[in-house]
Amino acid sequence: MLSAALVRNVMYRRLECGAPWGFQFQERMVAMFYVVARGTMLLEVTGEKPRTLSSGDVVFLPHGTAHVLRDAPTSKPQLIVCDVSKEKATPRGVRRVGGDGATTSLITGIFELGPGRAPSLLDRLPRVITISALEATAHPAIAALIQLIMTESGAPGPASVLVLQRLADVLLVHTLRALSLQPSCRERGLQALRDPQVHDALGLLHGAVGKPWTVATLAKRVGMSRSAFAARFHARVGEPPLQYLARWRMSRAAELLRTTTESVSTIATRVGYESLPSFSKAFRKWQGTSPVAFRRRHQGPSGH
Repeated sequence: MLSAALVRNVMYRRLECGAPWGFQFQERMVAMFYVVARGTMLLEVTGEKPRTLSSGDVVFLPHGTAHVLRDAPTSKPQLIVCDVSKEKATPRGVRRVGGDGATTSLITGIFELGPGRAPSLLDRLPRVITISALEATAHPAIAALIQLIMTESGAPGPASVLVLQRLADVLLVHTLRALSLQPSCRERGLQALRDPQVHDALGLLHGAVGKPWTVATLAKRVGMSRSAFAARFHARVGEPPLQYLARWRMSRAAELLRTTTESVSTIATRVGYESLPSFSKAFRKWQGTSPVAFRRRHQGPSGH
């Protein structure tokens, strides 16, 4: 799911922010994270309660939600416009901003989101995910990853881009695991990862997207009756099994169109369609454009 939804173009910055300071970010097609290496900051998202974050805290904004970062409510934020596609994924030197007051040290990371509709489990993630330094102690892997990111970004060496990219990927996975254990995930779809039968069914769908799956076949494979499985899958994931499969097929097809040179007919077969017209019709329904137009617009260097 993550490979279908995220583009591996990740930009990193380390900021040393002296009070007073502030940044305002408009909504955009990226997923962002911040690690507070030192000091404190205020995070404000419309419709959410302001959050004060301090050293060791991590925050993810998986949908690129508009937000404001600043040292205090009275600090005027500077509007930031960022086009990831025009910037190289290289670790930059420490950037110093703001005034001469107390310093907050931030590590920022940006995942470029893949075009088209995201897989539903990711689409239902909350707008803001935070893990405090105290919560991180309950998840040793997260605490270790935060420390590694701070160390690597503070003193970049050979292949730092690769190191930071992999650390960010793993941090995101462990954050989603931690989130799936929280009571709030009951309304978000991640609880599907905690249900053994639904988890196994998702694994089957993801691992063999081209198979002619039916609800009855999936139910039998995970040891449940058809009706009980259908009801549980819908309750945990947020949509019926075959609707989830249709969305996943289109997410996978979009990834293949973007990152490979395989023909459209080959991709159609790989994701379970015997007819190219039926695939094109389904793709247009889910992604809002034809497969050919999608590829022409979004295929990057990795697909050439």
